[in-house]
Amino acid sequence: MTDERPLRSGTLASLAGVSTDTLRHYERRGLLPPPPRDRNGYRRYPSAAVARVRVIQRALDAGFTVAELARVLKERDAGGAPCRDVFRIARTRLEELDNRIKGLIALRKELRQVIGDWEARLAATPPGKRAGLLDALGGLNASGAASRRAGPRRAT
Repeated sequence: MTDERPLRSGTLASLAGVSTDTLRHYERRGLLPPPPRDRNGYRRYPSAAVARVRVIQRALDAGFTVAELARVLKERDAGGAPCRDVFRIARTRLEELDNRIKGLIALRKELRQVIGDWEARLAATPPGKRAGLLDALGGLNASGAASRRAGPRRAT
C-alpha cells in the first residue's frame, strides 16, 4: 500500500531527484499541472507526481523538447492517446542522434589527421617559435599562404 498523502514541493523534489525550481519550471511550462495549494499557499502535489516528474526527466534526457513533451502530456491528461506522436518524436530523435554520431565520427577522423599534421609541424619548428597550429585549422600555413587542405577562398 502506498502513502497517498499530498507532497510539498521540497519532498517531491527530493523524491524525484530535482530541485524545487525545476518543479516550478515544469509547472510554468505545462509539464506538471498546477497543484492545489494549502491556505498558506504551499503547493500540495499528489503522490503520483513523483512518477510524472521521473517520466518528464527521462523524456527530456531522451531528447524530447519541453514544448513537445508539454503538448503530449496535455493531450494525455485530457484523455487522449498521443502514443503515435510520442513514437514519431522518439524516432526523429534517434535519427538526429545517429546523424550527430556520424558527424562526431567524421570529426574524430579529421581531428586525428590535424593532430598528425600538428605533430609534424611541431617537430619541424624550433623551440620558442610559432608552429601556426591554429592558423592551420583555418586553412592557412604559418606564413599565411593557403594550405593543401584549404578550400576555395573568397576575395575580400
